[in-house]
Amino acid sequence: MKPPALPLSPPAVPFRPRGETPNTNRRGAPHARRCVAFPLCARHSTQAVTPPCARRGGMASAAAPSPLAVASLSAPRAVAAAGPHPLGFPRRLKPSTGGAPRSSLRVVASSSKVDPVEERAPVAPLTGVPVPAGASPPGPSLEPQPQVSTGTWKWRGYNIRYQKAGTSGPALVLIHGFGANSDHWRKNVPVLAMENRVYAIDLIGYGYSDKPNPHEIEENFYTFETWGEQLNTFCAEVVRSEAFFICNSIGGVVGLQAAVMEPHKCKGIVLLDISLRMLHIKKQPWFGKPFIKSFQSLLRNTIVGKLFFNAVATPESVKNILCQCYHDTSAVTDELVQIILQPGLAPGAVDVFLEFICYSGGPLPEELLPLVKCPVLVAWGEKDPWEPVELGRAYASFDTVEDFVVLPDVGHCPQDEAPELVNPLVQLFVERHS
Repeated sequence: MKPPALPLSPPAVPFRPRGETPNTNRRGAPHARRCVAFPLCARHSTQAVTPPCARRGGMASAAAPSPLAVASLSAPRAVAAAGPHPLGFPRRLKPSTGGAPRSSLRVVASSSKVDPVEERAPVAPLTGVPVPAGASPPGPSLEPQPQVSTGTWKWRGYNIRYQKAGTSGPALVLIHGFGANSDHWRKNVPVLAMENRVYAIDLIGYGYSDKPNPHEIEENFYTFETWGEQLNTFCAEVVRSEAFFICNSIGGVVGLQAAVMEPHKCKGIVLLDISLRMLHIKKQPWFGKPFIKSFQSLLRNTIVGKLFFNAVATPESVKNILCQCYHDTSAVTDELVQIILQPGLAPGAVDVFLEFICYSGGPLPEELLPLVKCPVLVAWGEKDPWEPVELGRAYASFDTVEDFVVLPDVGHCPQDEAPELVNPLVQLFVERHS
């Protein structure tokens, strides 16, 4: 049984130009809409901007030139600007004017400790990148990338796996999407760590973090509120400072939720192809709700769900799925397939998988964005087949969103498919707000 087709977006409302209402930052002062070299200067332009980075040839390596030196490189990619979009949100979800009160939600910190970390070798530098005249070619003269450490953190009695690199600078916490883990940021952590303290976390239930059985613990455990609390407590006990949240897919909803729950912990958010949550109960057509609910119950409570999971938890199926969401299929390597597949074969993974695909409640991005008090950058893969950029453009109208950047010829996971675009973009955003 397959869920019925769903509407592509909520009902439209007239687009309100951003200039009509002053945008304010978390301290009440107007946000400065500054233009920078890449690619944020495209904010109110309809022309393409050439990013300061080189198009990779074939599979992109984990490393890239330093984000601060990458401005000398050239590339055929162009970053399109976000203009007004005809698809809006219902009036009750009208973009914030910047004066919305902070959420009164708070979480209770749990006692936890950090285990010793295990060092792993840094990723090899990227090769085969064209270098323009006058620029220094990649080689031994480049500053070595920091080592990446893997550690375990205790949260609510569960083991949470995370990775860390860098010893100084602003703190960045990288948050993966559905079915992924912190290894999905392997091309970003060592590069960003040259200027920052970078952490990548496995959300509980995913990767190599513990996967408590949802049928044996409290009801509605795997929710964005749970992951938001996990992220905030991680910042308090491991990062020990406020941080920037760099998020992909459903990780974007986690980052927004955490920022709403405890605003003082988040300095800014980068959303990469945030999940639109098109199967959310509020977005389901009235005639389809009974069928979707029945299908979800069938998956969760019968053998059908485990049979379905067994069918997709194979190297062939994982590769096929990744080739759907990656525009550049050469980036779908055997290494990537194993990064996604192996944690999914661990005990408990099937129950977490089924629990989440049956999760139709919780917050929507358009409900959280008006409540966020920190600056937000939204970047979107132009060729994302799962979260169409045409719908994502509507997020550009929210006052807290400083920039909306379209990443050309990129799919749903830009951080892995096009790190040469994402890493400089993140670095510029962090520098702007540090």
